[in-house]
Amino acid sequence: MAFRSITAAFFLIAAAVAPAQPPAAPRLDARAAQAIVAGCVRHSGGRGQSHAIAVVDAGGRLVAALRMDGNGFGIMDFALAKAQASAAWRSPTAGMAEGARETPGFGSAPYVVIVAGGVPVFSPDGREMLGAVGVSGEAPADDAACAEAGIGAAGLRSRRTPG
Repeated sequence: MAFRSITAAFFLIAAAVAPAQPPAAPRLDARAAQAIVAGCVRHSGGRGQSHAIAVVDAGGRLVAALRMDGNGFGIMDFALAKAQASAAWRSPTAGMAEGARETPGFGSAPYVVIVAGGVPVFSPDGREMLGAVGVSGEAPADDAACAEAGIGAAGLRSRRTPG
């Protein structure tokens, strides 16, 4: 009986002094990724456009994708490349063209895409990078606008909040 009391006391004390587990890091789950895709589709439909949309997590792994009618498989591959580039560099692909012009060799670095349409995804407060969206199929500016619309529709941000 004494052994049980000592064992129980040990576990109670150990639990009381154990460090608290850090809160789980925010992540881009399937529901948020689908909301981004749905927001892109609403944006595109209102303009008569057709896009391929790829949503990746912070590690560049595909979470959700949609190739709207009228786009070939190469367009989907390009959307995924834009998303992965944006996730890898944590910035929009639109700015990578300037980086390639100004920095010798940058244009041929891994995961560099110098066409707009890849946009990072940040948490609602803008502090945590969650992943990225890549959109292709229309003019690059339209692809980027579609990605931004999808991110906003999901209640997320496309830019880091300073601070």
